[in-house]
Amino acid sequence: MSLLKVSGLGKSFGGVRAVDGINFELPAGELLALIGPNGAGKSTTFNMVNGQLRADSGSIMLNGNELVGLPPRSIWKLGVGRTFQIAETFASLTAVENVQMALLSADNKLLSTWRRASAYKRNQAIDLLDQVGMAAQADRPCSVLAYGDVKRVELAIAIANDPKLLLMDEPTAGMAPKERNDLMALTKKLVIERGMAVLFTEHSMDVVFAYADRMIVLARGRLIAEGKPLELRDDPKVQEVYFGSGKTFEKKKAAVKEPA
Repeated sequence: MSLLKVSGLGKSFGGVRAVDGINFELPAGELLALIGPNGAGKSTTFNMVNGQLRADSGSIMLNGNELVGLPPRSIWKLGVGRTFQIAETFASLTAVENVQMALLSADNKLLSTWRRASAYKRNQAIDLLDQVGMAAQADRPCSVLAYGDVKRVELAIAIANDPKLLLMDEPTAGMAPKERNDLMALTKKLVIERGMAVLFTEHSMDVVFAYADRMIVLARGRLIAEGKPLELRDDPKVQEVYFGSGKTFEKKKAAVKEPA
């Protein structure tokens, strides 16, 4: 049974059909990459699932709950976490304080003054940081952390509400190759341990090939291909639409090793 089911999803801006009746499903325990050239409708699709944009047509079902029409906070409460292309953390707060803020929000305690926020579920926050390899830097301000470490803190924040679905918008943007691989390997580990699903957008095809279980390809608002990355890399339509002549894609293919 699919955790997420998207049916007939559509969105227009003026006379431009940004997303045109796309359908896909995502079961728990899977990483699904959403890729396509600029203007394909990736961000629009992503933001409709998250509630930042309201769909004009179609349905987005999460565990039997309709998400279309709900605000982002309500969708978050239903078990959807999110990370952003540019890491969203409070730079002046420590890593653990950032996670504690997420826990306060999850428990509807942000406006409460009944106890010091710095003491709120600190052990739980440390445990979440430990899951992303950041417990040792829990008391360091995010402003002094390396960018890759900030992305790990953001991931801890995103899983603070124990999400069933994690949305990751360009998770490896601005990261060095080793940082990219470390973050995605960590994400894969969390998916297995927590049994959650991940929908992510990504321009780095080495990341997609290495870590996505499946990928869906959009072009001009329509879904043109869906399947396993190592199968779709040889699809002529995907090469033509996404990579033009295919030369860039051939270089990426040559750098990817077949799984053992």
